[in-house]
Amino acid sequence: MKKLLLILLCLSSQWIMAQKDAPKWVDKAKRAVFSIVTYDQEDKLMNTGNGFFISEDGIALSDYTLFKGAQRAVIITSEGKQMPVKNIMGVNDMYDIVKFRVDVDKKAPGTLSVATEAPEKGTEVYLLPYSTKKDRTCTIGTVKEVSPLPGGYHYYTLDIPSNEKMVSCPVTTADGQVFSMIQADVSGNKTESYAISAAFAKDLSINVLSLNNAALKSIGIKKALPDTEEQALVYLLMSASTMDSNDYLQLLNDFIEQYPNSPEGYTRRANYYVYNLKDEQHFALAEADLNTALKLTDKKDEVYYNKAKLIYANEIDQSPFKYKNWGYPEALEEAGKALAVNQLPLYQQLRGDIYFAMQDYPKAYECYSIVNQSNLVSPATYYSAAKTKELMKADETEVIALLDSAINLFSKPLPEDAGPYLFERAQHKENKEMYKEAVDDYDEYYHVVNGKVNDLFYYYREQANYKSRNFKRALEDIQKALEISPKDVTYLAELGAINLRVARYEEAIKNLQDALAIDPKFAACYRLIGFCQIQLNQKDKACENFAKAKELGDEAVESLIQKNCQ
Repeated sequence: MKKLLLILLCLSSQWIMAQKDAPKWVDKAKRAVFSIVTYDQEDKLMNTGNGFFISEDGIALSDYTLFKGAQRAVIITSEGKQMPVKNIMGVNDMYDIVKFRVDVDKKAPGTLSVATEAPEKGTEVYLLPYSTKKDRTCTIGTVKEVSPLPGGYHYYTLDIPSNEKMVSCPVTTADGQVFSMIQADVSGNKTESYAISAAFAKDLSINVLSLNNAALKSIGIKKALPDTEEQALVYLLMSASTMDSNDYLQLLNDFIEQYPNSPEGYTRRANYYVYNLKDEQHFALAEADLNTALKLTDKKDEVYYNKAKLIYANEIDQSPFKYKNWGYPEALEEAGKALAVNQLPLYQQLRGDIYFAMQDYPKAYECYSIVNQSNLVSPATYYSAAKTKELMKADETEVIALLDSAINLFSKPLPEDAGPYLFERAQHKENKEMYKEAVDDYDEYYHVVNGKVNDLFYYYREQANYKSRNFKRALEDIQKALEISPKDVTYLAELGAINLRVARYEEAIKNLQDALAIDPKFAACYRLIGFCQIQLNQKDKACENFAKAKELGDEAVESLIQKNCQ
């Protein structure tokens, strides 16, 4: 402590001139000026400098250079009292200024009111230094030049000799209003000094765009939230994916402290607890936050919905931790409360999802049908209904009709997003033995995804082409699948089956033998090789392969044995 005070006393050495005629307000105004000490990641002293309060609740101004790279900072008042810097409220590295909040006990020991008008050229002004002396010591000078800045702000040249210990000290008008703060001299002209508008520094703020501000990121001290609740909520939303988990929790706590009557803060913190901290203590805290949000909000349905969604998410996550009285029935109950207040399709969708998870497919389909008659209808909601019908063992025609509705909601020509729905419909058409129509859907899928397909796609389309008796295209597709995955025994066997089907028996035998070289226990391959050998009048070899297929458990080979090997 003694070492720190010694450093600070050196900073306030006698670079200033005592002015006997300084106004009486100077002594009081100087209480707003303080010294700052910043520390690095290893908590070693980095820099020392000046700053001053502009509000009783601890808002202050200084230079950005002092804070760059700092992990924490403290201020020392003119009475020698230390106070920590709580958060950074705005920064501008071009003009080397920073706005921050000090964690004051009750109120700042002194404040300076920021002037609303710029002093004219020739106006007498007062430079207030940091000092532990109780006197009216200051430096008096005049405004030499006034240069306009964008936004109605100003930059000043003063006829006060420059000194590095003056940086970030306030400059006031004759009535004690601060209009500027001294900046570091880079011109080399020691006979004058330069100052940036205090109003410009005061108006610095943090907003959503500040998340990517390099100057802000270079300061390790916690950042303040935006000044409005609306901006702060957006800031929370965008920070969720970019911020460290612990830092984000602290941000949520800060939001609740700053906006204690906002239900949104409590619901978001509840979400954080449930998704990130799966234990009894934090789930209890989540439930308490949801109860607080319920008391604060006029839109109680939103809180009921949020709770239902959290319970549902924790259940489908299959987390080993189960919170007391939280399960699918409780999720349904909360979703029902939300619907009782407001019949929103979104709440019906969640209710349907819960029934779906409970495998109560008729009730899930009932909910999805309501959603599909609302303004929330989308390809995804029709898809949910289609999957539910599929699990209800409904006729494929009903499933296909729902997928038709999903695809029809897309604009034409179909975008890439329609691809999964086309692929799904193709498979259901294949199940319905609508093979040519299935191929059409596979072809359209290939088109909308710009040919970005894998070997499995070619295999599925080959199957549909084969069943529609388009053996030429089936052969092309299975060959493309093998180009991607040449050692896949299923594809090799399928290639053999197609060659068999078009009477290319020797080629088919080669394909099937290639498959057996990889998987010698592939029973169907022996049966197919035997069938080819029958066609080539190689009955003895065929019967050997039929016997091997039977030995490996191929039941389909029995009729071939009875017909050809008795």
